[in-house]
Amino acid sequence: MNVFDQLAGGLVVSCQPLLDDPDDPMRDPYVQARVAAAVVRGGAVAVRANGTADVRAIRAAVDVPVIGLHKQGVDGVFITPTAAHALDVAAAGAHIVAVDATDRPRPDGRSFADTVRALRERTDALVLADVSTVEEGVAAVRAGADAVATTLAGYTPASSPTDGPDLTLLARLAGVLTVPVIAEGRYRSVEQIGAAFAAGAHAVVMGNAVTSPLWITRHLVPATPAGARLT
Repeated sequence: MNVFDQLAGGLVVSCQPLLDDPDDPMRDPYVQARVAAAVVRGGAVAVRANGTADVRAIRAAVDVPVIGLHKQGVDGVFITPTAAHALDVAAAGAHIVAVDATDRPRPDGRSFADTVRALRERTDALVLADVSTVEEGVAAVRAGADAVATTLAGYTPASSPTDGPDLTLLARLAGVLTVPVIAEGRYRSVEQIGAAFAAGAHAVVMGNAVTSPLWITRHLVPATPAGARLT
């Protein structure tokens, strides 16, 4: 069975500390592994994790597929930006490596296709292409991606921000691609999960809304009288 078959119709949970807060108390491989074990116990069909240390710790703690990546910086290509990063994530135990599949310049000067080729030649890991447009998704599949995710929708110059998930992009990708399309990006409710599957999602990824106490609290506090006084 292909690893992506194990994700079909399920919820993938992203277990990552906040990228924009280096002091997030959750930034610890042991902590992320415990969070991952909890979401798997709750029914998650896979876990998405950032960084080799977290990938190793989570891989040892759960018995579901691990989608690994390496975030570097916050601008441009920052999700597994080089082939070396992709190989490191695979070596750490990721079953699937998530890679930015946009056509933006990469730090190593290589293309997405080059990164896919490097993974094929040296690992057994599958490749998940994180994209922001239909054109990027089509190009990623041509380059050898095993699946495509809407992760970058609204976060690149080629895409427009949406209030919530980009269900239009999801539906368009699902309508033209022959590989699994994973819904990711600003999924925060049961209703949005249902809408994603109705739009053709193979699986849905949720992150901060499930696994980040810091993110959740920051979004709840403004609704309180004390929080309102701070704004």
